[in-house]
Amino acid sequence: MKKIAYIEIDTHAEIAQAFMNLMKESSEFAVDYYFSKRIRDRVDEDGDNIFLSDSSMITEQLKTKEYDLVIIGTVHRYFNTFQAVIQKYNTAVIVHNINFSRSSKWTLLKSIFKADIIYRLKLWWKEGLFYSPKTYQQAKRLLVLDKELSSEKYVFLPLFYTGLFEKTENDHLVVVIPGGVSQKRRDYNQIFKTVQELKTQEKCEFVFLGKAQDHELKKLEKLAENLPENVTIRYFSNRVSNENFDREMQKADVLWCPIRQKAEFFSNGETYGVTKMTGNLGDAVRYGKMAVFPENYPSKLAFIIPEQKDIIRQFSELKKTGFDFQKKYNRNSVLESLENVLKSLIKQ
Repeated sequence: MKKIAYIEIDTHAEIAQAFMNLMKESSEFAVDYYFSKRIRDRVDEDGDNIFLSDSSMITEQLKTKEYDLVIIGTVHRYFNTFQAVIQKYNTAVIVHNINFSRSSKWTLLKSIFKADIIYRLKLWWKEGLFYSPKTYQQAKRLLVLDKELSSEKYVFLPLFYTGLFEKTENDHLVVVIPGGVSQKRRDYNQIFKTVQELKTQEKCEFVFLGKAQDHELKKLEKLAENLPENVTIRYFSNRVSNENFDREMQKADVLWCPIRQKAEFFSNGETYGVTKMTGNLGDAVRYGKMAVFPENYPSKLAFIIPEQKDIIRQFSELKKTGFDFQKKYNRNSVLESLENVLKSLIKQ
């Protein structure tokens, strides 16, 4: 049995959870997980293969065991630490922002003074920001989680499968907008405007499934007081627990994902669907839901539907439309694909 170390001491707990959900059924690989406390508190697993870690501990922890492969879930900080890991072990890195992973030292230097100056100076002074280019360049393989972002350089790592849920029969249309309610990455203003101006005979419920705060929370509160007839909304002012997220997503008839095509990471321009994956893609697969994306979002996937002008009619039609997620995204087939990728990474 091959041994893998999976490290996530930075950001993406949901990706670590997806990897764990699949790999606990694997008979070919044994995985040890090294999580920061923040990540550990956000995953729903216990076991003697989960270790509390941080940037000061991880290199010493890895010395105590022999691994065929080390996977680093996020390299957005602790660059000096991860550079040391990459130099010693067969390491693959999951890339979340392709343009950032290609940044030069000069680009990173200029970025320090564009925003979050104190934090970015800390990354430079204490966490080896300028090691970032070498960290990505010297990793044995770079991984992406959206097949449409894959290439000879970026290997697709299949993690998302469709769970087996009882189908919910709603007596009205339930549209879920998953993700933190922030104008930064999604166009919530357009959603607020669309909902406010709806004219429909059909009863509709819109669930904003993520924490709303500041301006967006105030707008939701105002919207709730002046809704069109037959339209209701629900929203959350606190972080949505994993249990509540699961429950609400299972109830959804369709997902509405108002993703902004252009994004930034560390002052580098990124483009969703081209250099950056949206988590809403994983949401759609995991819960087996058709999803409406902006018309300009580049996707060939049959369950990602470009938004139309008559949005309520589109939602109603999609509620009746079937897509066989289990045929392509069932757990066993995704696990088999994942194991094949892991085998190829170990052979290199």
